Amino acid sequence: MAKQWTVEEVVEYERTHKPKGQVYGKYGTIAKHYLEQHQGIEMTMIGQIPDYLHNIDKQADEMYDTLYEQLSKRPEYQKTGDYIDDLRKQTEMQNFIEHEILTT
Repeated sequence: MAKQWTVEEVVEYERTHKPKGQVYGKYGTIAKHYLEQHQGIEMTMIGQIPDYLHNIDKQADEMYDTLYEQLSKRPEYQKTGDYIDDLRKQTEMQNFIEHEILTT
């Protein structure tokens, strides 16, 4: 069984082991790669980029939640009880939402 850490040990570990870079979600990572490949990043923006990318993640998550809630109420996405059909509908809805987020 793995050792259980105390709160003090976790706090000390987090204090002494800083991450080597920023960690972004899916959409922040996509935006980061886009900036690295297609944009010249001005030196004045360097300090603002982590906040910018975290904001992209937040906005994308909010958009996903809003669209998911709206679309799940539509008749074409209602669950039927048929696992395969429900999975197909879920995947179709997620793909639609992803497309909307990426093209916005």
